[in-house]
Amino acid sequence: MLTAALWGLIQGLTEFLPISSSGHLVLVPAIFGFEEPTLAAAVMLHLGTLLAVLAYFRRDLRRLFRLRSDPEARRLILLLAVGTVPAALVGMSLSGPIEAIFTEPWLAAVALMVTGGVLLLTPAMGRGARRLAEGRVPDALVVGLAQAFALLPGISRSGMTIAAGMAQGFTRAEAARYAFLLAIPAIAGAGLMDGIDLARHGGFTWDLLVGMAVAAVVGYLAIAGLLRVLQRFGLFPFAFYCLAAGAAAYFLV
Repeated sequence: MLTAALWGLIQGLTEFLPISSSGHLVLVPAIFGFEEPTLAAAVMLHLGTLLAVLAYFRRDLRRLFRLRSDPEARRLILLLAVGTVPAALVGMSLSGPIEAIFTEPWLAAVALMVTGGVLLLTPAMGRGARRLAEGRVPDALVVGLAQAFALLPGISRSGMTIAAGMAQGFTRAEAARYAFLLAIPAIAGAGLMDGIDLARHGGFTWDLLVGMAVAAVVGYLAIAGLLRVLQRFGLFPFAFYCLAAGAAAYFLV
């Protein structure tokens, strides 16, 4: 049960903070000798973080059902649909090579440093003024490509998508809002694929509910905390963590 709670804590924090959940799921076992989460654990952890983002952005999600009377809802649905396509295509066509990278912790460490380097550049992007209601298809494609790049372990999905949104001129808050809403189909898709495998092979145990609950609560708090830090400091503070953690991991694994 403690192991499930530990993985829930790691997943909840790293899924939404721009420090790469996939990178930590590779590097933590390699450095500390922990067993990697089982398939069943991965499914429950994804479900926990999915519940967190659904709960936090429930108002935006409810608004999407008013698409017939709300032009901004129609625009947001378009942006989410277009932004999801690049990661879906890359995930389906390159699943084998991506899975192979998960077996090489040093690559995840290098990728984490790459994440830090990208985040280090975000202050140069300035403070944008655009809102999602002004978003266009090219904006969604840029952010979607950033999310596809983040399929590599060590590359932060939230970091890349928020940075890409800021580069397109969106405000920090709007870039983060789009990034987290875009994470919903990505997390749900990953959980669905793992869930299909789980249905075939089994392996569910009740202690995994603890991991799911911890991931949900910690994930919700991580979203709230990141949005506050982002408004005040941007992504700059997380750059140093990624660079330091990636460098340390590279020499330890």
